[in-house]
Amino acid sequence: MPTSPRTAYLSGLLLALAGSVFFSAKAVVAKLLYREGIDAVTLIALRMLLSLPVFLAVAIYTWRRQPRLSANDLWRIAGLGLLGYYASSMLDFLGLQFISAGLERLILFLTPSFVLLLGIVWLQRPVTVRQWLSLVVAYGGVVLVFWHDLHLGGRNTVLGSALVLGAALVYAVYLLASGELLKRVGSVRLVALAMSVSSLACLAQYALLRPWPTLFAQSEAVWSLSLVNAGLCTVLPVFLTMIAVARVGAGPASLAGMIGPVSTLFLAYWLLAEPITGLQLAGTALVLAGMLLLSSLAATAAAPKT
Repeated sequence: MPTSPRTAYLSGLLLALAGSVFFSAKAVVAKLLYREGIDAVTLIALRMLLSLPVFLAVAIYTWRRQPRLSANDLWRIAGLGLLGYYASSMLDFLGLQFISAGLERLILFLTPSFVLLLGIVWLQRPVTVRQWLSLVVAYGGVVLVFWHDLHLGGRNTVLGSALVLGAALVYAVYLLASGELLKRVGSVRLVALAMSVSSLACLAQYALLRPWPTLFAQSEAVWSLSLVNAGLCTVLPVFLTMIAVARVGAGPASLAGMIGPVSTLFLAYWLLAEPITGLQLAGTALVLAGMLLLSSLAATAAAPKT
């Protein structure tokens, strides 16, 4: 029985919501893993070790069914994988050792604004007053939550926030650099290849910094949480989001993704006992409002003129 357009649209929104919640839960799962005594290098190596078979399988599948890529394209994909998924993820997980899951998610949620700012610097793109307003509102929200966490974590909050900010900036560079290649190669193929490269880099990093056999000598709790991190917080949200974008478009899917910071706040309260205060809620609301305004402006600019 054929699916109606309305049903397809609603199912796409639900998939986008689920993808955002699962992906945002990564911060909470990472915090739980840190409580088991592992460090960021081990955490990301286990995450990528368990994710790699899926991404390799998808990469091989698309390789056989799509046109061959040039050597130049392969080098660019490798570079993008190291930048957008290895470097960015490493900085993110390092930062999570020092700040709350809620603050981490809010900083990463500013990525679209960094894309805008980098576009101003690199591409000389004009910026409207409403775009500047959206940035002021969103950054004001992050400052509120940062100020709240600063009294709890001190200098560690500054260090952790700087690392996660670096992760968001690096990923914004990846988004800008991958635009033309994404259209030509396709999102599924690009992500599968880039994630495969990133996974190999994370495993090579572990082999250089730690005795390789110790990666497999982890407790049952670490393996269980790492499986959740790889399966539910990495592989699943990637494909849920791709399917959602195919059904409803990038704009609605990105708006549905705004549930991420909110879900992280409450998951962290439930699983990590991180407090929820009025200041955090106000800051989260400001960040969401700023990014909603920025997204609506982008959608208006992209709409065809009549």
